[in-house]
Amino acid sequence: MTTPDAGPDLWEGFDHIEPEQITGPAWDEPVPLKARPALPDFPVDALPGWLAAMVRGVAEETQTPADLAGSLALAVLATAAGGRVKVCVRGHWREPVNLYTAVALDPGNRKSAVFDLMVRPLLAAEKALIELSGPVRAEAETTQRLAKAAADKAAARATNADPEQRDELTADAISLAQTAEEMSVPAVPQLVADDVTPENVGTLLDQQGGRISCLSAEGELFDIIAGRYTGKPNMGMFLKGHAGDMIRVNRQGREAQHIDAPAVTIGLAVQPEVLEALNRIDGADGRGLLARFLYSKPLSLVGHRNLTPDLLGDEVAAAYAKHIGGLTLALAGWTDPALLQLTPEADAVLLAFQKVTESRIGPDGPLRPIVKWASKRDGAVARIAGLLHLAAHPEDGWHRPIEAATMAAATELGDYFTAHALDVFTVMSADPAHDAALTVLTKLGTSRPEQFTKRELFRTLPRADFPAISDLDPVLTLLEEHGWIRQLPAPPRAGRGGRPPSPRYETHPRITRTV
Repeated sequence: MTTPDAGPDLWEGFDHIEPEQITGPAWDEPVPLKARPALPDFPVDALPGWLAAMVRGVAEETQTPADLAGSLALAVLATAAGGRVKVCVRGHWREPVNLYTAVALDPGNRKSAVFDLMVRPLLAAEKALIELSGPVRAEAETTQRLAKAAADKAAARATNADPEQRDELTADAISLAQTAEEMSVPAVPQLVADDVTPENVGTLLDQQGGRISCLSAEGELFDIIAGRYTGKPNMGMFLKGHAGDMIRVNRQGREAQHIDAPAVTIGLAVQPEVLEALNRIDGADGRGLLARFLYSKPLSLVGHRNLTPDLLGDEVAAAYAKHIGGLTLALAGWTDPALLQLTPEADAVLLAFQKVTESRIGPDGPLRPIVKWASKRDGAVARIAGLLHLAAHPEDGWHRPIEAATMAAATELGDYFTAHALDVFTVMSADPAHDAALTVLTKLGTSRPEQFTKRELFRTLPRADFPAISDLDPVLTLLEEHGWIRQLPAPPRAGRGGRPPSPRYETHPRITRTV
C-alpha cells in the first residue's frame, strides 16, 4: 500500500513562517541577579579577654549584634589612646591608633543603649581629668591675671615717667606684656564630642592637645560633612585628622590654629540608607573620606530577640570601666606619643597580610572594586593591632612590643571589615532596584506563575518593601533587562473609557521550574 503524493500545494505558504510565530519567541539564558553573600560575624574572640567579655555581655543584655558593641569597643580604645600612641611598623612607617568606624543598623536596634554602656567609662575618665586639672587651671588663670595686671601697671608707669626714665620703664613694660601674652590657661579636658562642625573639630583639636573623638548613635556627622551648615562639603579636617597630617588654620578675626599631628576618632551607628548615600557627598570618594572608615553591616535581631536575656555582669562591667579609665588617664598627659614596636614574628604576620592585600588589588583582583579602601587596610590592621596590644596590657603596653598573636588577631578583624566594606561599596554603586528585584524574583520562584499581571504581583508583595504599585516599575524593568520576564502585548480594548488593563508579563521557563 502506498501513500498518495501530497503534492507541492500542501506546504504552500508555510515557508515564510518563523517558528516564533507558532511557539512564541525563544527565551535566552537569563542574566543572574547576584545575591550578596552572607557577611561574617564580628570576631569577638580576637579581642582581649576583658574586652571580649564586655562586648558579649552588652550584646546579650541589649539583644543587639556583637558587631555594634565590638566596633564601638575599638572606637573607645582609639579615643583613649588616639594622639598618644603610634605603631612603628617598618622603617619610617608609623601608624597612629585613631580609627573611623561606622555600623549600619535600622532604628529600633537599641543603639543608644549600647553606646551608653560602652562609652560611659570614657565620660567618667573625662570627668576625672576635669577634676584633676582644676587646680592647674586655677593656678594658670591666677598667674595670667597677675601677669596682665603687672604689665598694665608697668605700662602706666612708663607713660607717666620722666623722659630720662621712660625708655627703661617702657622696656620693662614690653617685657612684662610679652610674658603675660605667652601665658595660657589649659582648656577644660574633653575626650568626646557630638554634633560638631569641622570648624569646631579644629578648635577642639587645638585645645585638647591634638586629639578629639566623635562618638554618636546617629549619622548626623555625615550630614555635617556633606554641608548641612555651609551648603558645601567640608571634609578636610576629617581627612587630615585620620592621617595625622599637619593642620594650619588662619582665619580673619580668629586666633591661628596649628596642630602638628591631629588625631580624630569617629565611632558612629547609622541607618543603612545613610551608608548607601555616602557616595553622593561631593568629593567623599575621590578625596578618600569613604576609604578611611571601617564599616560593619550586621544582621538585625529585631523580631527574634530573647526577651529575658542574661544581664551584663557587674564584674565584667567593672573590669571594662577600670581598664578603659586607667588607660585613658595613663595616656592623657603624654605630649610625645608612645612608640609601639613589633616583634619580628609580628612583623612577619603583617607582611604576609600585606602580600595578600597586594595580590588582591590588581586589575583582576577581588579587592579591585574597593582599591582605595583596600589600599588603607594594612595600615588599619596595624592601628587595630596597637589598640589590641594596649587592651591586652593596659597598665604598661607602651613598654612592650606587639606580639605575633596580637597581630594575627588584628588581621582577623581586618578580614572582617574587608568583607563588610565590599558589601557597603557594592551597595553604593549598585542599581537601587537590585535588592527589590531579588525579592520579586524569589517570590516568582516560589509561586512559579507562567504569566502574571503587575497588579496581581503587587498584591502578593509586602507593603513594607513596596508601598505603592509604582514601586514595581524599576524592578520589572530590571527583571526584563536581565531576561527573567517579558511584557506581553496589551490586548485590544473594547469600547471606550474605564481603567486600562494591568500590564501582563510572561516568566522565563527557569522560573516555573526553579530559580
